Amino acid sequence: MSTGRAAVVTGIGSYVPPNIVTNEDLSRRLDTSDEWIRTRTGIAERFFVSPGTSTGDLAVEAGLRALKSAGGEQVGAVVLATTTPDQPCPATAPQVAARLGLGQVPAFDVAAVCSGFLYGLASAAGLIASGVADSVLLIAADAFTTIINPEDRTTAVIFADGAGAVVLRAGSPGEPGALGPLVLGSDGELSHLIEVPAGGSKQRSSGRPAAPEDYFFRMLGRDTYRHAVERMTSASTEAAERAGWRLADVDRFAAHQANARILAAVSDRLGIPEERRLSNIARVGNTGAASIPLLLAEATAEGRLTAGNRVLLTAFGGGLSWGAATLTWPELQTI
Repeated sequence: MSTGRAAVVTGIGSYVPPNIVTNEDLSRRLDTSDEWIRTRTGIAERFFVSPGTSTGDLAVEAGLRALKSAGGEQVGAVVLATTTPDQPCPATAPQVAARLGLGQVPAFDVAAVCSGFLYGLASAAGLIASGVADSVLLIAADAFTTIINPEDRTTAVIFADGAGAVVLRAGSPGEPGALGPLVLGSDGELSHLIEVPAGGSKQRSSGRPAAPEDYFFRMLGRDTYRHAVERMTSASTEAAERAGWRLADVDRFAAHQANARILAAVSDRLGIPEERRLSNIARVGNTGAASIPLLLAEATAEGRLTAGNRVLLTAFGGGLSWGAATLTWPELQTI
């Protein structure tokens, strides 16, 4: 967005549940090992929700922190990116807004799987550009372990739970924190690569009972890897070009924390050196839509991401869906 009202990041927050699960913990019930998991995914530990904890609970905690980071001001809308809503109907965002004491502001969910945060940024930016809201709380939260088959070692070792949030306000395109060009895409012809087959209207209206395993998340790993690398690379290149950046201008690269090998392949194709890559997958695993804002919040708190850094964001997820965006990082308080 080069003219008009820009969406400017003014607050950030994140939350992970307290239950840490290590590779050794998983190897006690799965045919796997710490070495096998680290070699294939780059993950050492992750956080799982405890019984009774929902996506909405994670979202509220991250939202509170983002609002405090932004100075505690009232926002005009809430957008929640998630694949694991508290229930199929209604959306989880209105309940999160109510729990945060935000009153009767517009609130809705965005479903774009691991690309949800970038799709949420587009939604928030649209609300601001159109004048529907002067500020938006965007939360990305997933309790992914609630849809993972605990006996499937191909997914059970990768996915985890967490939430991240940002507050965006109306501002000028050139100021620090202003969201740059957004690149989004999808390919529904490949939706079978990442899916939960049962539980929706398609399966329910078929008249055939679903197999128990069809209620769990499934992913065709090899094909997903190839498309993830290709799509994140192309979207990142386009977003940088539209922002007028060379890839050499990127100070920090923040990609969806999908798999360490995917992250390395995308970064290498873009020519971004290791010291400019942000990553926390070893500590938190793949947290779905939450992974980018959770990473940004953690990197800001630790000083790995500082004001003035030119940041390139990218993600890939089910749908298939993907996206990328740019911004110059603002001065933020972390809570």
